[in-house]
Amino acid sequence: MPSLPASCLLAQAAIACGNVKMKHVPALSDPGLTMLYLAENEIAKIPAHTFLGLPNLEWLDLSKNKLDVFGLHPHAFKNLTRLKRLNLDGNLLSTVPALPASLQELKLNDNLLQGLEHSSFQGLSQLLTLEVEGNRLHDGNISPLAFQPLRSLLYLRLDRNQLRTIPPGLPASLQELHLGTNVIEEVREGTLNHSRSLSVLVLSNNRLQEDRLAPRAWIDLPKLEALDLSYNQLVHVPSFLPRGLRHLTLHHNRIERIPGYVFAHMKPGLETLHLAHNSLREDGIHGVSFLGLQASLAELLLDHNQLQAVPRGLLGLRALQVLRLSHNKIRHVPLNSICDTRVAQDSNLISTHLENNLIDRRRIPPTAFSCIRAYHSVVLEPQQGEGESA
Repeated sequence: MPSLPASCLLAQAAIACGNVKMKHVPALSDPGLTMLYLAENEIAKIPAHTFLGLPNLEWLDLSKNKLDVFGLHPHAFKNLTRLKRLNLDGNLLSTVPALPASLQELKLNDNLLQGLEHSSFQGLSQLLTLEVEGNRLHDGNISPLAFQPLRSLLYLRLDRNQLRTIPPGLPASLQELHLGTNVIEEVREGTLNHSRSLSVLVLSNNRLQEDRLAPRAWIDLPKLEALDLSYNQLVHVPSFLPRGLRHLTLHHNRIERIPGYVFAHMKPGLETLHLAHNSLREDGIHGVSFLGLQASLAELLLDHNQLQAVPRGLLGLRALQVLRLSHNKIRHVPLNSICDTRVAQDSNLISTHLENNLIDRRRIPPTAFSCIRAYHSVVLEPQQGEGESA
C-alpha cells in the first residue's frame, strides 16, 4: 500500500481521500478494495493501467477534479470489470469516455460535454441511472441513437442544458426523466410514445406554452404519475393530461384559468395540485373546474394568486387535507364556502391557510370552519395591512 495523505480515511474495503490536494490517483493494489473516493482533488491525468490492481472495485468517485479528454486515457476504466457506480461530476470532459459494461450508475453532471454520439454509451446495457446535467447539450448534438444501448435505464437527468425539444430515441425502460432548466418550447406528438414506463416527468424552468403542447403529447403514458411544469409560460391548466396522473405541479406560471372538466377524465384522480404563484382570479375557477378530483385530491395550493373570493368547487373535494389560499386578495369567507354546514360531517382538512389576505376576521361566520376538527389548523393571521397604523 503506498503512503496516502494523513487525512485519508481507510476502512476494510474502502479508501476515502476527498479534498486532500491529490494530483494523481495513488498506485493501489488491493483485490479487496470495493470503494474508492477521490473527489475534490486536483487530479488531471489517469494513465491506462491506473486501476489494474483493483479488480473488484465497485464504486469510484472522481468528481470535482480536473479531468479532460487529454488527461483521461481512453482505456483508463477498462480493467474495472465489476465497477457499478462511477461519479465524474464537475470535471472538464467534452466527450463520454469508454466505460465498463458492468456500470449501473453514471454521473457526468457539470462537465463540458459537446454531444452524445451513437457510440457514447455503447455496451452499457446494465446502466440504470444516467445523469448529464449542466453540460453543453442541444438538439443538434444528441444522436437519435445515443440512448439505444441503454436497455435497462430507469433514471435520466438532462437538466441545465440547451435543449429546445425532448430528445428522441429515449429507452422504453425509462421511468423518470428530468429536463428542467432547458429552453424547451414544445412537446411534440410521438416524442414520448416509446416511454410507456415513464412515471415521473420534470419539465420545470422551460419556455412551454399550452399551444405548443401537442394534444396527444402524453395522453398515452399509462404509468405517468408525476408531471412538473412549474416555471413555464402557461396561461391555463393544460388539457389532455395523462389519465393516471397523481401529482401535477404548475406553480410559477401565468395561469389565469382552470378550465371546466379538465380533470374529469382522470382515474383515480390527482392527489396533489400545485398552482401557487400564478394569476388566478375567482372567475377563472368554475364549479366544475375540480370535477374528477372529489375523492382523490389531498393537497391544493392556490397561494400567491389574484383571488378576491374563496374559489367555487372546494366543498366537493372530500379527500382534501391541505388547502392554501394565503397571499391573495380574499375579503370574505362566506358560509358554505369551505365547510358545508348543511351536512353534519367532519372535513379531512388538517391545514387551511388564509393568512395575508384582506379578511376582516370579525366578519367570518361562526360556523364557517365548523367541519374542521382542529380549529388551530386554520391560519388566519396576519392579514394584509394589519398593524400598519399601530
